[in-house]
Amino acid sequence: MNNSVHDNVLKLYQTLIDAWNNRDAKKMAEQFTEQGVQIGFDGSKVIGQEEIFSHLTPIFEDHPTAPFITKVKNIRSLGSNTVILHAISGMVPPGKTDIEPATNAHQTLVAVKKGSDWRIELFQNTPAQFHGRPELVEEMTEELSQLL
Repeated sequence: MNNSVHDNVLKLYQTLIDAWNNRDAKKMAEQFTEQGVQIGFDGSKVIGQEEIFSHLTPIFEDHPTAPFITKVKNIRSLGSNTVILHAISGMVPPGKTDIEPATNAHQTLVAVKKGSDWRIELFQNTPAQFHGRPELVEEMTEELSQLL
């Protein structure tokens, strides 16, 4: 994968994360393709820019969402116009200064090139609970805490 593709997909992911952190449902939804899928931390699945926007708007209006702290772990090509990005994320709840381990997640983003633009076909935010393996929760929390 060339540096331009890598940089464009990294920018797309960062735009998505920044939109969440700024509680901007419109900006988040605009990063997706028309049939792009977002699967949230709670398992909610929404499809397409309009549905994503409609889903996120009341969340941002009614809940004090925590910002993401993220670290991209891997970006690789799945073909000439498709890229997958893996990241880890944590959140610092409002009024707190430390990452809340219960909100740690693995994030997967599949980006496709549409014309000259990159858009999200899939973004999935999966809880990283590591059932029965608390040392892995601590490890991820520590890795993310170094970014604070």
